[in-house]
Amino acid sequence: MPAPHERRHSLSLLVIEDDDTIGRHLETGLRAHGYTTTWCRTGNGGLATAQTAAPDVVVLDLGLPDAEGTDIARELRSRHPDLLLVILTARTDEIDVIAGLDAGADDYLVKPFTLSVLLARLRAHLRRLPPGQEDQQAAFRIGHLVVDTQARTCRLGGVEVTLRPKEFDLLAVLAEHAGTAVSRENLMTWVWDENWFGPTKTLDVTLASLRHRLAQAAERAVPPTEPPSISTLRGFGYRLESGPG
Repeated sequence: MPAPHERRHSLSLLVIEDDDTIGRHLETGLRAHGYTTTWCRTGNGGLATAQTAAPDVVVLDLGLPDAEGTDIARELRSRHPDLLLVILTARTDEIDVIAGLDAGADDYLVKPFTLSVLLARLRAHLRRLPPGQEDQQAAFRIGHLVVDTQARTCRLGGVEVTLRPKEFDLLAVLAEHAGTAVSRENLMTWVWDENWFGPTKTLDVTLASLRHRLAQAAERAVPPTEPPSISTLRGFGYRLESGPG
């Protein structure tokens, strides 16, 4: 039987957020995308959890009921210098954002924001980690297809598939979510730009080229194999089928 596709990361993430709706949404959404996630509603509770759990990433709301968010950020940075720290703020004044970054944050998001944008920011930061700090589980295997996101290689039936950068990025996202429907909006956010608001025709062109290259590689395999099936979900997006062919 084909091996199930592997998650790109198993990083631990701590959310410090007092709003029940936002906290629950982040906890559920981040877990669904492979992060081991803990949610704390207070700053001091978050500090205690970080001390015992040693998370890789902290998403910190600056507006907490028991402590000033910038003080929590400063303390987190002091105790955990290698932590990836992203702050959330409802404050639109530039001075508040600057204060959070000066306190040790790596990035910030202004509320309201979408989970897709947060995930894209996390991926961008995690790609910049030096070797050994990022999760080493970076290969996805779906049937005869193997996509290695660290080496940026793709093989089908033992044949290396030469892909353009965006073709590879698109395939990597679909492979990570094999068997799951991925919307056009998420694909544009994750592969191109989280601030993309233009037409998505470039996605269709890139996907058509990707299908063609996979079909060519499948023909060159010995013995010839079936290329992976990328289903078009009209009005929604695409799905890389997790079964054979």
